[in-house]
Amino acid sequence: MRTKFIGGIALILCLVAAGIAASGQEGQKPATTSLVPQTDEQKIDQLLSEMLGAWQIGDVEMLHKYYADDVMVVSGLYEPPVIGWANYAKAYRAQRQRIQQVRMERQNTYIFVRGNVAWACYQWEFSALSDGQPSSARGQATLILEKRGGNWLIVHNHTSMVGQLHMVGAQPPAGEPKPGAQNNPRG
Repeated sequence: MRTKFIGGIALILCLVAAGIAASGQEGQKPATTSLVPQTDEQKIDQLLSEMLGAWQIGDVEMLHKYYADDVMVVSGLYEPPVIGWANYAKAYRAQRQRIQQVRMERQNTYIFVRGNVAWACYQWEFSALSDGQPSSARGQATLILEKRGGNWLIVHNHTSMVGQLHMVGAQPPAGEPKPGAQNNPRG
């Protein structure tokens, strides 16, 4: 996990450096070497990394860059889907008020492109402080993307949580047995 975190920091530093280098100074000639164009799969993989980075740091404006205004988001909880960027941004801000020190790791990513539509699925591991308590969760996400104006945008995000959100040190709700306790209905 530490290597993924360090790799993420390295990616951010490379992107910042590339942006600084691309801005250049007035009067300077651009470098003559051209970059090999990325495939759509590579562009989407980079989009996923950047989107999750924005999600982790809580940058709603940066996050909007990756989501369509008419996005539909299905959470890992049993609740109605959130429709539209404005509604998602509102729900995201409310969630972010309760969590700090957020980490979201992505693995086992598969991306499929068919013309101007693509879908990606991946597994994720989440950890953070929720209401001051350490918490963690695992799950899967499936994203549907559409190429609009030459850019890939997420138009549908379906997230599934595997098991329950784990709150370190939390007590089970009233009426539920503690882990390892015998559940004997006859007393």
